[in-house]
Amino acid sequence: MTKFFPFLKILTVLLSVAVFCFGASSGKAENPVQPTVLDGSISLSKYKLVWSDDFPGTQLDTSKWDYRTGSAWWSTQLPGNVSVADGTLRIALKKESVNGMKYTGGGVISKKLFKYGFYEARMKTPRTGGWHSSFWMMKYRGSPKGPNVSCQELDVIENDSVHPNSYSVNVHRYLGKHVQLGTKTITTPSLWESFHVYGCEFTPKTVRFYFDGKLVQTVDVSTFKHGDQNIWLTSLACSLGHTTAVDETALPQTVEFRNVRYFAAP
Repeated sequence: MTKFFPFLKILTVLLSVAVFCFGASSGKAENPVQPTVLDGSISLSKYKLVWSDDFPGTQLDTSKWDYRTGSAWWSTQLPGNVSVADGTLRIALKKESVNGMKYTGGGVISKKLFKYGFYEARMKTPRTGGWHSSFWMMKYRGSPKGPNVSCQELDVIENDSVHPNSYSVNVHRYLGKHVQLGTKTITTPSLWESFHVYGCEFTPKTVRFYFDGKLVQTVDVSTFKHGDQNIWLTSLACSLGHTTAVDETALPQTVEFRNVRYFAAP
């Protein structure tokens, strides 16, 4: 049997090389997805991607998402305004009368609840005035008019489309008296022209907001209790941001999302 040992050793080496090459070419575990952070402000090694949607196929994955419905501000939010195609979630913004409102928007809310970790979405805002588009986190109250059951709200991006070169970040505390913490307007290139990545790190002590991988705001949240939260992707006609009216000449429009990701610490 000893004469077969060299052959067995060679075979073992060849199999090891083949497994290594296959693993490298398949991309498994060689380049794990990490949060988009470019300035070294946090350690990425502690985070692991545990939930995401890159919007494959031609239908919303309703095992991951519920639709935002109901009427608010100037629009009624309709499930029919949400579509998926070409790796993109689109929310249609229209001039149409529904439930006494002159316009319709829409949105989705994650079925799953999250807490501490890193959140990010790749998003493009609509090319028109009159719409409030957001990527944010808050616990869903169960219906549009249900009681607020959230401890906090984290607004990673709130853009009023009359201002294509800026957006705001914010933290809301709802326990006891409602308080806003760390509201800040971020000046940017045009948010209409291309997709940008909006990120948020949520820890027991701090919330950090990111734009295209760079830190833009830090908020101390160590002074109040935190709870679980859903992820929201929404757009509705709204007077916020000193918006006086919807620009009907540009309708219909869309808000677009290429991906949404949640990273947890082990």
